[in-house]
Amino acid sequence: DPATYRRLVGRLIYLCFTRPDLAYSVQALSQFMQNPRSEHWQAALRVVRYLKGHPGQGILLPRENNLQLFGWCDSDWASCPLTRKSLTGWFIQLGTSPISWKTQKQQTVSASSAEAEYRSMAKTTRELKWIKDILASLHVPHPDPIRLYCDSQAALHIAKNPVFHERTKHIEVDCHLVRDEIIHKRLLPSYVPTHTQLADLFTKALGAKKFGAILVKLGIQDLHAPT
Repeated sequence: DPATYRRLVGRLIYLCFTRPDLAYSVQALSQFMQNPRSEHWQAALRVVRYLKGHPGQGILLPRENNLQLFGWCDSDWASCPLTRKSLTGWFIQLGTSPISWKTQKQQTVSASSAEAEYRSMAKTTRELKWIKDILASLHVPHPDPIRLYCDSQAALHIAKNPVFHERTKHIEVDCHLVRDEIIHKRLLPSYVPTHTQLADLFTKALGAKKFGAILVKLGIQDLHAPT
């Protein structure tokens, strides 16, 4: 029943506002709202079973916080089997707590994994600038460059290289955006190995062990669990 499927996925989308661990799954399920099949329904029920097993899991915002911003970005190149569009995933931490996250299919097809990663970096940079402006209006200054963690050496090289070349001709707008932030010392892109990339949670399906380890590092806790 497509109507039942849409109602269920709509409720899961609502839960994503406080459950970053659902972002990737719900993004995948929401692509089939128009014409869902039985396998999509079974996948949605699997997410519901996960929720029933972790009813108290959520974000903890500790009282003591250094209020420093950190960004993590990642992409899964050509992950869509139908359109070959890449998937962008990012999240932003304020201190040790996640405050903004997203999983989204990119609007255009990327010619390389570096291009896909750089588009993800540009999206995260825009979000960081917006959050920094909000915090400034609340009198929370950020004089130091914001760290942005990425697991693509090629994307970081493009960001720090002052010369535009053929590999950047499709993403020059994004290049200028990120480059300006680096030049003005408002952004500090840093390399992080793939196996420690926390934004993996937002771009691909993970095994139970790695999934649980990333949740702990994201600051997501089971609030009903005994201390």
